[in-house]
Order: sequence, then C-alpha cells, then structure tokens
Amino acid sequence: MRGGYPRRRIINQSIYHHTPLRKTDGLIQNMSGLRCHMSLPVSVGVLLVGLPYSISLAAQWLYGWPNKPGYKKYIEALKPRRIYCLTRAVLETLKYLQYGRLYFQWKSWYKNEGNRKHYEKGITFGRRSNKLDLYHPPNMDRCKGVPAPLVVFIYGGAWGSGDRSIYCLLARQMAKELSATVICPDYFVYPKANVLGMVQDIVDCLIWVQESGQKFNFDKDNIVLIGHSAGAHLCTLAALFLIDGREELFIEPSKQADITQSIRGVIGLSGVYNIVDHYEHEQKRGVEYVSTMHKAMNGVENFPYYSPTHLLKKLSRDKLNRIPPFALLHGTDDIIVPFDSSAKFCDLLTSLSVKVSLYLLPRVDHAEIVTDLMVPDRRFYHPIYSCIKQEYRKLLGAW
Repeated sequence: MRGGYPRRRIINQSIYHHTPLRKTDGLIQNMSGLRCHMSLPVSVGVLLVGLPYSISLAAQWLYGWPNKPGYKKYIEALKPRRIYCLTRAVLETLKYLQYGRLYFQWKSWYKNEGNRKHYEKGITFGRRSNKLDLYHPPNMDRCKGVPAPLVVFIYGGAWGSGDRSIYCLLARQMAKELSATVICPDYFVYPKANVLGMVQDIVDCLIWVQESGQKFNFDKDNIVLIGHSAGAHLCTLAALFLIDGREELFIEPSKQADITQSIRGVIGLSGVYNIVDHYEHEQKRGVEYVSTMHKAMNGVENFPYYSPTHLLKKLSRDKLNRIPPFALLHGTDDIIVPFDSSAKFCDLLTSLSVKVSLYLLPRVDHAEIVTDLMVPDRRFYHPIYSCIKQEYRKLLGAW
C-alpha cells in the first residue's frame, strides 16, 4: 500500500490542478471571441471612415485646402461628401499604374542616343526660352525637296504638369502615321504661368514655325494643331485669340494674321471647351479645390474669359468665317472630362456654321485616348488613328 499511495496522491493532485485550468481556458476563449467581435466593427470603421479621411486630408494638404476664409476651409474639407468624393477620385488614379511598362518604354526611347536620327531635340523658342522637339516624317530622305505638312501636338496635364519627353513615342508614331513633321513643345504651367502665359507660349511656338520652315523642310503654311485635354483647350484658345487679334498676346497684328492663315485645322482629344461647365463637374467629383484649373485661371471670375465657348459667342461673323475646321474625339468612358464637353462644343460650332466633326469612341477613357497612340500594340491604337488620319486628310484638303 505504501508503494501505491504516492501514485494516488499524484492523481488527486492532477485532478485538483486541472479544474481551475479549464475555467481559465474558457475565460480566455470568451475574451478572444469578444476581441474578434470587437475587431470587426473597428476594422470596418477604419476602412469606411479612417482611410477615406486620411486619403482626402492628405490630398488637400498637398494640393490645396478649400478656398474659404479662416477655419471655414477646414469645416469644408471635413464634410463627408467631399471626403468620400475626393477619396474616390484619388483611388481612381491608381489605374494609371497599368502604364508602368509604357513609362519605361518612353524613358528608354528618349534617352537612347541612337534614336536622335528620328528627331531634333531641345530646340529653344519663344519669349520664355521654352524647348521643343521636332520629329521627322519617315520619308524624309526620299522627299527632301518637298516640305512636309506640320502637326503641332500640345500635351495636357490639367494646366499644372506635363513634359514633352513623355510624348516622344506618340510624336514618333504620329509622324509615321500622318507622314508629317511633328513638333511637341513644352510650355510654362501653373504655378510658373497662368493660362494666358500658356497660350502665349503656344503662339510663340507657332511664330518659331513661321521662321523655321525652310531650315527643317516643313510647310509652315500647312499646320494642324492637335491637343489632348488641357492641351486641346489651349490649342483652341490660341487659335481663337489669334483670330480675335488679342493685344494680350503681345504680337504684331500682321504676325497674328499670318499664323491664323497657316492653321488648317484643330483636332481636340478629350478637350475642355467650357470652363464653367467643367468646374461644375469638378465640384461633383469633389476635386475643384485640389485641381489646378481655377488657380491657373486666376480664380473663377476669369472662367468665361478662358472658355472657348464664351469667346465664340462674342466673335463677329467675319471672324467666325476665319475659324479653321475642328475635329473632336472623345471617349465615352471618360470620367475626368465627360464626353458632353466635346458634344456641346460641336453643337455650338455647328450653330455658328463652323466646320466640325465629332467622334465618340466607345469604351475609351481619358488616358487611353492619348496613351494608346504611343505604340501600335495598344488596344485602341488603330481605331483612334483611323479617325485622326481621316480628319487630317480632310483638313489638309479643305483649304
């Protein structure tokens, strides 16, 4: 019996010690379940409240608070509708990550000195010493005695960003597809310049064209302006300012007349033509204060002055007769600049008896209408160029 006693004692001890352990385990499990139940609403709260507020406030801190006095700008910035609309707009920009491969393609092409045979790089022009790149047509060697028609491509960037190097592949392909010399100039953007300064830069480029046609073997009297987004707006505004003989361009009237006569047409890709309407669209998206547009135009009070639609309505019949034909292309999936912008501008031009064509491109968004012109394997490369080439031939034959 003595030999078995310790064993019974050990067994009893194990029973004694296991009973409170089971209670502890149950308590731990209950607390774990409570934590799980609590973590779900906390996670949902962070996702639906914390994340949008963080993204929205960061965007407003970087790009600008609402234009309100004192503490009211912060009240406006914290309104739930603005928070969620702005967050959505910021998250929509993530889709531009799909252009990573294209980014490295143009970077590599522009840096490759072997490609310099296709273009002239960094030519200085204008009153602010901007730079432009000039791309030769593919048949340059065979047609040395015949000047090539000229395309001037103006990139977009919401009046606050952009660089000619980004569009090297587009300009090269455009020179091939249109058998034309293509010029892509830089222009000062906000905050270095307002929209008037940008228009002056584009007009300075056209003055350089008038002076340099013979040197680079292009036809200075056969110019087609092509612009994307804000670039389409600036192309249109430059043409209308020249026709209207604006003194604020600080260019002699005779030069303005010469440039006006040399412009055969304007092709707008997803352009902004009514600044007042576009500002309302920005308000709906919650981005009007972080957008560069109202800043580049020195405030909302100047929107009519910088709106081609407003300017057109003030032109005399004689000046309207001098407006070159327009071709407007716009993607139906564009949420940055709705296709109504081009549709309404087309209706206005038609009502004023100005020649215009409108192409609404199914499933094309704001970026694709320009990025898909850069390399032939892009999804909309051929459909978009088909429209551009058709209109380009019409524009050159219209005069």
